[in-house]
Amino acid sequence: MSSALVPEFAVSDWRDSKRFYCQILGFKCVYERSEEGFCYLKLGEAELMIDQIGQGRTFDEGHQPTSYPYGRGLNVQILVPSVTTLLKSLSQHGIGLYLPVEDRWYRVDAEESGNRQFIVADPDGYLLRFYQHLGKREIKNSGPAITPL
Repeated sequence: MSSALVPEFAVSDWRDSKRFYCQILGFKCVYERSEEGFCYLKLGEAELMIDQIGQGRTFDEGHQPTSYPYGRGLNVQILVPSVTTLLKSLSQHGIGLYLPVEDRWYRVDAEESGNRQFIVADPDGYLLRFYQHLGKREIKNSGPAITPL
């Protein structure tokens, strides 16, 4: 695989997670080890792994999630060409958003970089922030620039 950083999510049911990621979000399963409850997934250039708790290698000593939502304090940002297709699929499957769609401009040095983004929780509560890049612009003011849709 090609990414320098690939998160691995400990999941309660890897088949349920695989269905969510592949059938609803459009990830592709690059490979899996069903005997370990493991799957390597890819969407565009984004890569992530899911691993069944209690199968294969399991990290103990307090490093496994014990209650929903898993991944507290973490959200992963995933670049997509457009958020529209994902939003339609989530809606068709009756899955609500954790953070509604917004256009958000972030200061980066002397300019702003824009994202159209939303956050959805996976079946175990891991937060996924999907975004499409809106481009760059000159800084207009010093306050936060949030445009709800």
